[in-house]
Amino acid sequence: MFRHGCAIAGLALMTTACGSPTPSQNVGETDVTMPAEPTAMDNAMAMDNAMAGGETATAALRKADGTPAGSATATTTADGLSVTVAVTGMTPGDHGVHVHMTGKCDAPDFKSAGGHWNPSNMKHGLDNPAGSHAGDMPNLKVAADGSGSLTFTLKSGTMAQLMDADGSAFVVHAGKDDQKTDPSGDSGDRVACGVFKAA
Repeated sequence: MFRHGCAIAGLALMTTACGSPTPSQNVGETDVTMPAEPTAMDNAMAMDNAMAGGETATAALRKADGTPAGSATATTTADGLSVTVAVTGMTPGDHGVHVHMTGKCDAPDFKSAGGHWNPSNMKHGLDNPAGSHAGDMPNLKVAADGSGSLTFTLKSGTMAQLMDADGSAFVVHAGKDDQKTDPSGDSGDRVACGVFKAA
């Protein structure tokens, strides 16, 4: 009789332990781990990634007579401002190309674009030991069909400086830039110009 009562009590205890919910857990509840709140460092890294990945400005290039001549696009990257220029209808050969300090392209000479973009007040030319301007680039080689393209990363200067109150422009010159002579590498007349606009 005693053994039979113990067996029933033991069975009741096992049923309680295995089959019924405990007071701290309701039926159907799932144990969920909430994500941690982002730290100040996480927020700073996210902001850096956003800044390094993609602000863009584009300049539609035109000749003095208004003829379309291509485009220049500046994009923020981790290494600086990557500038890609593609031209059409240009004279074959090497042409000096630069970012200029003022967002204005008045024909016929485009002098309204000012000098080269130079926020750090450097000398001109990629080969100049005292240079270079932030807007200095290698020469653009134009093929026999009048087309050419070039991509180059500007190491100094920021998108905020490029798109400041008076903006900036991209200019194609008639001749080759010697990469050392102030103020523009003896690259001749300005034959195409475009004002950078946020894309």
